[in-house]
Amino acid sequence: MNVLSLFDGMSCGQIALDNLGIKVDNYFASEIKPHAIKVTNHNYPGTKQLGDVTKIKGSDLPKIDLLIGGSPCQDFSRANRKREGLQGVKSGLFYEYIRLLKETNPKYFLLENVKMKKEYQDIISGILGVQPININSKLVSAGMRNRLYWTNIPNVTVPNDRNIVLKDILTDGYTNKNKAYCLLESESRPQTTNWKRFRRWRKKGFVNIVFETPDLNLFKNRILNQTELERLQTVPEGYTSILSRNESASLLGDGWTVDVIAHIFKNLK
Repeated sequence: MNVLSLFDGMSCGQIALDNLGIKVDNYFASEIKPHAIKVTNHNYPGTKQLGDVTKIKGSDLPKIDLLIGGSPCQDFSRANRKREGLQGVKSGLFYEYIRLLKETNPKYFLLENVKMKKEYQDIISGILGVQPININSKLVSAGMRNRLYWTNIPNVTVPNDRNIVLKDILTDGYTNKNKAYCLLESESRPQTTNWKRFRRWRKKGFVNIVFETPDLNLFKNRILNQTELERLQTVPEGYTSILSRNESASLLGDGWTVDVIAHIFKNLK
């Protein structure tokens, strides 16, 4: 199988294929972030890095069997006040995915993105010719991550709930949450002191911290460590070990939940 992964990040799609034992002859990756490329090449040195998606031509590649990608979500996200949608500079890169879908004509494709306005969702669905399936990573991991997946892989369903809770993936400490809030790239810039983290947790709630004792009124706490971040995204432990904790958090916050992707890919077999 020849795979083309656009916006590859740290190659979570490749991990999913590997976990399923699906043989990949060539894995072509389009990525520009140095830390992401570094991690991918460390774990999968055979990856063929292609760089900027806008510079790739389908005619330069062998027959592609599977095209995958999660085009940038910033212009769809509710966290973005402007929300320019498909006209935005970043989320508009969706059209590069479509260009290469047409140029490579793969047997199968998968596109991932965030929950968005229905008007944008309908445009994407109309272009791809399929409706998305909505899967929240909380079904297969200890973290919430509500995402849309457009694919022509047959018989894709919502996975069964594995009933994994946040305390199950902690290396130590205590939490009052069943699930971690969705990991985002901002996890790489955590509040720096116990008090600042505690105050934000008390005021806004949506912050991932772990307490040192069962008494949550004591503000001694810590941020999620690198192992816990990997476990939340069901990435193999140690996969990002060549990076610092915050560098790792940046990639994991931008990445896919591997077990969701493996659930979708299992029907490739």
